[in-house]
Amino acid sequence: MALILVTGADGFIGQHLCVCLGQEHKVRRSVRRHALENECLPVEAIGEIDAATDWTSALAGVEVVVHAAARVHIMKEKDADPTAQFHRVNAAGSLNLARQAAKAGVRRFIFLSTIKVNGEQNVAGQPFSASDRPAPEDPYALSKYAAEIGLQGLGVETGMEIVIIRPPLVYGVGVKGNFATLIHLLEKRVPLPFGAIHNKRSLVGVDNLTDLIATCIWHPAAANQVFLAADGEDLSTSELLRRLAQALGKSALLLPVPVVVLEFGAKVLGKQAVAQRIFGSLQVDICKTQDVLGWTPPVSVDEGLRRAVSLNTHGLRNRERNQVAGRGNS
Repeated sequence: MALILVTGADGFIGQHLCVCLGQEHKVRRSVRRHALENECLPVEAIGEIDAATDWTSALAGVEVVVHAAARVHIMKEKDADPTAQFHRVNAAGSLNLARQAAKAGVRRFIFLSTIKVNGEQNVAGQPFSASDRPAPEDPYALSKYAAEIGLQGLGVETGMEIVIIRPPLVYGVGVKGNFATLIHLLEKRVPLPFGAIHNKRSLVGVDNLTDLIATCIWHPAAANQVFLAADGEDLSTSELLRRLAQALGKSALLLPVPVVVLEFGAKVLGKQAVAQRIFGSLQVDICKTQDVLGWTPPVSVDEGLRRAVSLNTHGLRNRERNQVAGRGNS
């Protein structure tokens, strides 16, 4: 039974991943700092992630690292130089961990990147693929791409196997942000002006993503590859809202407001980035992932949405505590 280090173990993806991996592996959880609600879990508190972080204790005896910790988008950014902070954590911090991992004898390093490395949007019907030339735009995506380049070079230098996974928007139990807001609005049956949006976007349920990560831990063909992740079914924004509402046992009240009107309103309010995610298309081709790994997303979109709206973070933590108590992970 391999010992797996999961960084960012107290985050949305990290919590699900620890539950998933704990069924077949010993899992060591890495977090920035201890929290009272997590004190029952065996964790390593490592503080800030940057080029100076000491991972010695966390890496002892580890065979595979899954690096899910990252600096992500902050709604109310207060840092004077967010670009530098993204690079400090996501690029320099990731490479520092990987160097120490290679020195400690870690066999495989799995890096959770982002589809934004491919770009912000594509033409409907022309999905991103793993072989596309990267086109990151914002500081977050640029920092992730810088980490990818550094990790691939380190893999060549040290022989440690590097696996890069680029997911699009991830949803599931405990999801926050705009996705959680949509669930709340649909539950309250608030009319939404998105009935005339006919874009196409790929999503990935957190259970599908964690299953893919688990596959990449053991599969020999995963070594030194870049994989894109998705559910395998693309939805328009209006389709997503209708199916979310259906999962809630309700009907969505969608008003057919022309997209040009919505885009103008977003520009006036300075919300162009949000509008791009709502109105634009971002499709992901997972053919390589399926062909190389023989992997198929185990959870359908409708089942993933049902899980997202019917369970909550409290339920996930109960599952995690039961898993730890039953398996005795360290």
